[in-house]
Amino acid sequence: MDDLAGRSVSGSAGDGLLVAVDSRIHRLPAQVKIVALFVFVLAVVSTPAGVFWAFALYAALLAGAVALAKLPVTTVLRRLAVETPFIVFALVLPFVATGPQVDVLGVSVSESGVLGSWNVLAKGTLGVIAAIVLSASTAPRELLAGLERLRLPSTLVAILSFMVRYLSVVSDDLHRMRIARESRGYAGGRVGHLKAVAGGVGALFVRSFERGERVHLAMQSRGYTGRMPQLAASGAARNQWAEGLAISLLAVLIAVAARVAGL
Repeated sequence: MDDLAGRSVSGSAGDGLLVAVDSRIHRLPAQVKIVALFVFVLAVVSTPAGVFWAFALYAALLAGAVALAKLPVTTVLRRLAVETPFIVFALVLPFVATGPQVDVLGVSVSESGVLGSWNVLAKGTLGVIAAIVLSASTAPRELLAGLERLRLPSTLVAILSFMVRYLSVVSDDLHRMRIARESRGYAGGRVGHLKAVAGGVGALFVRSFERGERVHLAMQSRGYTGRMPQLAASGAARNQWAEGLAISLLAVLIAVAARVAGL
């Protein structure tokens, strides 16, 4: 039964983020990669925006991680599209921020806005790329097992497990509802059709809620006592922690040097 549950989770829509190759980063335990991501992002965020060389070193470390994970550059660039709202905000910031003005290509912009824009773009991009490496090298079940090994509350792990497992089911429901709506003459693009769209969202919520009740009753009839089977079988060895945290610890050293240089 545990194996069936594992295949159900790892075969869900969340696997669309996994790049199935054999690399040293793929073989690392998930909990090591989660801690490494947290430490790396913390180091990047704590770095003063004006220390430009530090961000160049961070980018070099991430490039090495992408190469070690054997991730296609096109895949990384395509997934960076999730950062688009932050890019738009960063590009607008120099024009709306207050303070001393400077001329950039003949346009007067805020000096603090330019630095803030760089701060958002640099730190946001580095954080997103680091998260892409994690998601592309870790299957959903492994990620949940890693969170469990890091002592995340079991209830939260169970909620995340069901979310990953039924994401594809809800997506299929939404797809079928869209086809049914269009087969009845819905074309979209008009304000008058918002009522139909809102009704569809409400129906999807009701379907999902009712499915959750049925699944819960089915689990109880099979002996569910409120605790899911443990996902993680074993922990990580010391050499795996050392290997997995190497890049993040280098990032911490860079952050410390950047803070000292910025004083």
